[in-house]
Amino acid sequence: MNIRAKILGDGDSPVLVGAKKPKGAKADKLETVVVPREDRRRSNSRHQDRHRLLDEQVGLAYKGKARKVDLINLSGGGAMVSGAFKPKLWDQVELHLGENGTVECAVCWIRGDRFGLEFAHETRLDCSADEQAKVLREVVMRSFPDLQFELPATAEPEPTNDEQRGDRRHPLIWSGVLHHRDAKIRVRVRNISTTGAMIESPDPVLVGGQAILELGEDGFIPATIAWLVGDEVGLRFRSKFDMAQLARSRPEVAPAKWVAPDYLRAKATNDSPWSANWRRMSLGELRQQLEGFLKR
Repeated sequence: MNIRAKILGDGDSPVLVGAKKPKGAKADKLETVVVPREDRRRSNSRHQDRHRLLDEQVGLAYKGKARKVDLINLSGGGAMVSGAFKPKLWDQVELHLGENGTVECAVCWIRGDRFGLEFAHETRLDCSADEQAKVLREVVMRSFPDLQFELPATAEPEPTNDEQRGDRRHPLIWSGVLHHRDAKIRVRVRNISTTGAMIESPDPVLVGGQAILELGEDGFIPATIAWLVGDEVGLRFRSKFDMAQLARSRPEVAPAKWVAPDYLRAKATNDSPWSANWRRMSLGELRQQLEGFLKR
């Protein structure tokens, strides 16, 4: 018996050991080139990386004028933008990220043509001031029934119109649960209207995918994910949403202080622009403003 022929094969004899495959890069296949790392990856940075944006332009409204700016970073309640406009520290601007994606911001730092924007804490209700007052009235009555706010004996509730009601911001923040691709994601509602909402999600979502936004008892809103920028997500509701349903979920009261995300912390100042001088009402002041509605 010829062992060598059995192993290597000689014509009709079977081959027991196949030929070795060549190692290393191939001239016509770029994916075979191995690039050595100088250091090992110490953590999973994919979540952080998705907030670093490239070639992303968004709309910004400043002093009544619409502009285009480069969105460099967006996460954790703030954004870094670059553009050819000259705001002052604490100036208010509106950032337009997409459909139903308007968020009120304040300029918290300036470095050359780059600006740090801090998002307003409270959830923006995109409806008329009168509709907003009715929603807030129901929320105060349902979620904060024990709130005590007595007016002085000589004081009368000041009459308010639509413009006055919208002059100062309410202090409430709504959260919810996004049901998407067999996952339940706890999200923060940045703004909401009858047609859609902008939410802040800690987990990635699929643009064009179907989802359900849950807002308290019986508040299940079918939606389509319209866009995604950083951790901000635009939802388009599949049917008109009744804003009165917000009263069925208990909101949180906006914090007095904002914690800056890591990429802004080195540049941000100690004070938040969303303080008393930025005309945010306390919960007691909100009840006082709605006193006329509460007595109906």
